Amino acid sequence: MGNFERYLSLWVALAIGVGVVLGQALPGVFETLATWQLFQINGVIAVLIWVMIYPMMIQVDFNAVRKVGQQPQGLWLTLAINWLIKPFSMAAIGWLFFQVLFVDWVAPEDASQYIAGMILLGVAPCTAMVFVWSQLTRGNPAYTLVQVSVNDLIMVFAFAPIAALLLGVSEILVPWETLLLATLLYVVLPLVAGILTRRLLLKRGKAALEGFVQRLKPASMVGLLATVAILFGIQAPTLLANPMVIGLIAIPLMIQTYGIFALAYGAAKALKLPHNVAAPAAMIGTSNFFELAVAVAIALFGLHSGAALATVVGVLVEVPVMLSLVAFANRTRHWFPASADAPTDFPPVEQRDAA
Repeated sequence: MGNFERYLSLWVALAIGVGVVLGQALPGVFETLATWQLFQINGVIAVLIWVMIYPMMIQVDFNAVRKVGQQPQGLWLTLAINWLIKPFSMAAIGWLFFQVLFVDWVAPEDASQYIAGMILLGVAPCTAMVFVWSQLTRGNPAYTLVQVSVNDLIMVFAFAPIAALLLGVSEILVPWETLLLATLLYVVLPLVAGILTRRLLLKRGKAALEGFVQRLKPASMVGLLATVAILFGIQAPTLLANPMVIGLIAIPLMIQTYGIFALAYGAAKALKLPHNVAAPAAMIGTSNFFELAVAVAIALFGLHSGAALATVVGVLVEVPVMLSLVAFANRTRHWFPASADAPTDFPPVEQRDAA
């Protein structure tokens, strides 16, 4: 790995600091950026995430997609974590912290709101950033695509009833515009662009394809850092105005995130999944579809509600925490079999560097 990638955690920490400082120094700029959204999806963030996703979509080999069914354990693991465990464990850990451990520090009505926001995060598995985490762990792009696609299909039917059950409300109005637009922006469009690019490059040979992907890597990392800076810049006033509340919400969210990852990653190891399937499967089960969670929280409880605040804290916590899990997954690659039945197109980084 190059020095830039090797010290990615440092650059992310700096991006967080820069975002908070600029958010305080130039609040008007970030307030304007925050308004550039359609159906709760921010236009600038969407473009940056698209830049991060596009290089992985170029690597999707549809011959490999057909082979995913030969090794379904990773897919079953993802679905079990996302729909049978994560929503309920999120509700349980939210209740434990805000009804028991933090009961002396948080008003009862606020506690209920924070738990509601956590539940909405838990019922909204990630769509977009999963591709980024998979790429950073050298995951199998074809397998990751299938996992995300199946997960999104189930979310259409399962999100509302599970959220309604855990929140104790009679009906959840799913913001279909947010769900459909996110799927279009983060799955369909980059996939189509990736397929077309791949076909054009393969006409010139596989070396042209690999070289193009390598040249895109800096843009992808810059996109990640810019996303972090903008997210923290937009939320800087909230972070600095409510540091204690932010910290109280962040603690159970971080414990839940690390706990779910440990469960999924451990199960993947027990199932003897190859690393390029195990790592993305654990990442998909760990991260959240924060645009959907924020949209539902605002619709149900209001823009300035505790539930909406909890979903925003989820956004801020997720990127640094997920990057730490990426680093852990990369350091524990030797725990897993080295190859999958549907391998990625390109050799491991070490082999490319040696070449």
